[in-house]
Amino acid sequence: MSMQFPTPEAMKEFQRLTRALLGEGVAAGKMFGKDALKYESKAIACLIEDTMGFKVGRASEIMRKALEYPGAGLFDPSGQGRPFRDWVSVPETSIEHWETLARAALAAAVEAEDEPKEA
Repeated sequence: MSMQFPTPEAMKEFQRLTRALLGEGVAAGKMFGKDALKYESKAIACLIEDTMGFKVGRASEIMRKALEYPGAGLFDPSGQGRPFRDWVSVPETSIEHWETLARAALAAAVEAEDEPKEA
């Protein structure tokens, strides 16, 4: 994977999403040195070049649907063929879906936080 910066359009949408989700406990941060959206210090989305990865859960309906977007796939931030199974990667060509996916990732993080912890 190259070390290019996010495209201007992708960064603009990332910044818009950060502002849109700010009141819901989401903050901008870093994941692997890349811009990320975090909830309770856990990454829920990560921007790499012209692609945003979202942690929506491998068995979720939104994951199944997002994988049908052109150019979408499992999120592999290393580019080494080791994708994160709970994450979907959606390119800038489907930027109109990023907010829905960011909100789904936030909902998944909130739901995971509410689950009882095993002793």
